[in-house]
Amino acid sequence: MSSDDPAIGPDHSFTVGASLPGTRGRTGVIDTPHGQIHTPAFVPVGTKATVKTVLPESVAELGAQAVLANAYHLYLQPGPEIIDEAGGLGAFMNWPGPTYTDSGGFQVMSLGVGFKKVISMDVVGEQNDAATAAGKERLSAVDDDGVTFKSHLDGSAHRFTPEVSMQIQHQLGADIIFAFDELTTLMNTRMYQENSLERTRLWAIRCLAEHNRLTRERTHRPPQSLWGVIQGAQYEDLRRKAARDLVTMSAMDQADGGRGFGGFGIGGALTKDDLGTIVGWVNDELPQDKPKHLLGISEPDDIFVAIENGADTFDCVSPTRVARNGAIYSRDGRYNVTNAKYRKDFRPLDAEVENYSSQYTRAYLHHLFKAKEGLAATLATLHNVSFIVQMVDGARGAIEAGNYIEYRDDFLGRYYASSRSSGS
Repeated sequence: MSSDDPAIGPDHSFTVGASLPGTRGRTGVIDTPHGQIHTPAFVPVGTKATVKTVLPESVAELGAQAVLANAYHLYLQPGPEIIDEAGGLGAFMNWPGPTYTDSGGFQVMSLGVGFKKVISMDVVGEQNDAATAAGKERLSAVDDDGVTFKSHLDGSAHRFTPEVSMQIQHQLGADIIFAFDELTTLMNTRMYQENSLERTRLWAIRCLAEHNRLTRERTHRPPQSLWGVIQGAQYEDLRRKAARDLVTMSAMDQADGGRGFGGFGIGGALTKDDLGTIVGWVNDELPQDKPKHLLGISEPDDIFVAIENGADTFDCVSPTRVARNGAIYSRDGRYNVTNAKYRKDFRPLDAEVENYSSQYTRAYLHHLFKAKEGLAATLATLHNVSFIVQMVDGARGAIEAGNYIEYRDDFLGRYYASSRSSGS
């Protein structure tokens, strides 16, 4: 089949904008069938086709350009067939803009060993491929063909392969989907990381083949962009090899009439200290005319580091998760509104961040959390998502205006000043 066949066609486009001198950072625009994403951009997580506690319309009004949902969770409930029948993820959840879905690769790790995917990976001690988090049962088993796992909902047995992941994500209908991968942890040995990287490479080849087949078959749906995922943990040679392998794979697929990868995801085990270094290694190997998504970050300093090392978009559940426990982002640092000192604090959550929650006081949210009212989580979530979205929008504007360094230093200087002064 020729590369100009309308059933395959060109992938979603990405246009590079302004560059950030002395860094790998840049602005750009990702074009999708459901609208544009101006990068760098923060993508809120809507795991089960919802950003928890808030309306999709509210998320759009905050300025979020896209949302990311979870293929594993939507596969289990309500099922990809139902979302496909509804017209795809966006139509199902009444979200008008671009959408992402992950591949289920994260659940390979979290169900297998029980470690949370945060920057630190929450692991200490000697490397041990059999390690599991304290008190956790292994619910998944990886082999070279795919993953067998138990549902966390009812214990039923399921099987994910690269082909199954592609079939699920095509039914979910997101604009941007990710190749099926194995997410390792920092507990894994070097030998395991090498074997896992080869497994993920072979899975990516299968993902491309199945993606191309489904794209030809499902011409009644908008085209989707498949992004390869780069693993390799903390090892420079493995990270660079993974990136080069995906670039070669994509070029070969396109030469054979396929779509290739429309972009690349950067995932896997890393620490906060080496985040920028790893993203930099990867970006040195990847084509500059393709967008890159960094999976699972949200703290302000991490986001700035990611931007400067070439990440175009990024997602994380943290802003919404901590909001549901009363943690509020502000220009002067993060604080917990449930603390007693906010009981009579009639200031807005952050006087410098204008959003829907600006009209409500800290005292009111303190009351709502103490009274266990659902509105507490809604207002806190709206505020935190808005805070991160506006912060990244500001960084994008600063790159375009040529004053990024000043913007970054001012933002982070204020945000972390309170923790530095308290010694925390």
